[in-house]
Amino acid sequence: MGNDSEGYPFTSTISKENDFLMGTVYIIFSVLSLVGNGVLLFVAYRKKSSLKPAEYFVVNLSISDLGMTITLFPLAIPSAYAHKWLFNQTVCLGYAFCGVLFGLCSLTNLTVLSSVCWLKVCCPNYGNKFSYCHACLLIAGVWCYALVFATGPLSGWGQYSGEPYGTACCIDWRAPSFNRVAMSYIICLFFFCYMVPITIIFLSYTFILLTVRGSRQAVQQHMSPQNKISNAHPLIVKLSVAVCIGFLMAWSPYAIVAMWAAFDNPDHVPPMAFALAAIFAKSSTLYNPVTYLLFKPNFRKSLCRDAARCRGTLCAWWMCGAGGSRGSSAHKGGVCGGGQSQRSKEDCNNFSSRLSNGLADGTCRHCPQCPEASSHGSGGGLCPEYTPQRTARMLTGSTHREVAVSQLSNEVQSDFL
Repeated sequence: MGNDSEGYPFTSTISKENDFLMGTVYIIFSVLSLVGNGVLLFVAYRKKSSLKPAEYFVVNLSISDLGMTITLFPLAIPSAYAHKWLFNQTVCLGYAFCGVLFGLCSLTNLTVLSSVCWLKVCCPNYGNKFSYCHACLLIAGVWCYALVFATGPLSGWGQYSGEPYGTACCIDWRAPSFNRVAMSYIICLFFFCYMVPITIIFLSYTFILLTVRGSRQAVQQHMSPQNKISNAHPLIVKLSVAVCIGFLMAWSPYAIVAMWAAFDNPDHVPPMAFALAAIFAKSSTLYNPVTYLLFKPNFRKSLCRDAARCRGTLCAWWMCGAGGSRGSSAHKGGVCGGGQSQRSKEDCNNFSSRLSNGLADGTCRHCPQCPEASSHGSGGGLCPEYTPQRTARMLTGSTHREVAVSQLSNEVQSDFL
């Protein structure tokens, strides 16, 4: 399929063992990314009516990561196992374009998210006015910004070519050594798509941490530590910082190796260095879903609720299809009939318990429990009418007071998770 046409480096320059290991790692990354980002998008879709404006950036980041997974891994995995690039030059250009587009979109998205967090925490008078329309406009700007740099090499500003290790494609890091236009593209890419975003992210979260620290000290002087307080800002900041650190740790090795090749002799850079940097870069698709699904309360609670509903559906199907067919012949108005055996019910309860991470009562460890049920010895079942009282700190002048979140207006409550 034109593997050797036009002098493209379609043959692997690393050992077959390393290519095999790289292909295996890519398979693991692709499965985890598809599952994680797919579940995150599903949860976001189920709770779309209650998504906050800042959470739109989380969804956009998941879409970008999923796009990178779908477009890159299906081409990189077979090429790694075949020890050569299996496709032609056109596919190589498309592969490189998608890698740059989705990679820059993710980094720019995190940069905008850090700025939004800074605005809401450090400048609440303006941050409280941040709306869904603002979020959508910024997301459109993120994609346009990434698209400008991704289409540059296709229009003659820079070049796309095979990676030095030979089984993937990206920006031609050898071109700056003999092409000034390519050198200008690399310089702009490094400055506007790496140094500027990192600087904005670092300054945003530095100011946020200083503001939160000063606010915490002021609160400790006016309120007792026994009061349980709920505030969304520290949580969203911690999660955003975690995602940004993971993303930058993933892409920084590739940026360092790429700049080494662009501003020095490319032959001095070992192909294995590019291969390892590419593995780190592609691992960036895993951090966002893991962080938000495990540590963000409303995402985790929504996932828990959907999992419990799915568990109930599976249990009902099992009782109707498997248990009901063994023990009953009468149909008394229920879904499965009134003659299903007691053993089927017990098996269903055990099945539910196994699906709920080993909890004896089959409930979710992250869902609110009913105190009345616990006091009557029923295992702490779910109580739909019981909602834990959430409180928030309100700053009035120089004093702080604690109020129930339910007493706040809808506009103010929208800032809380």
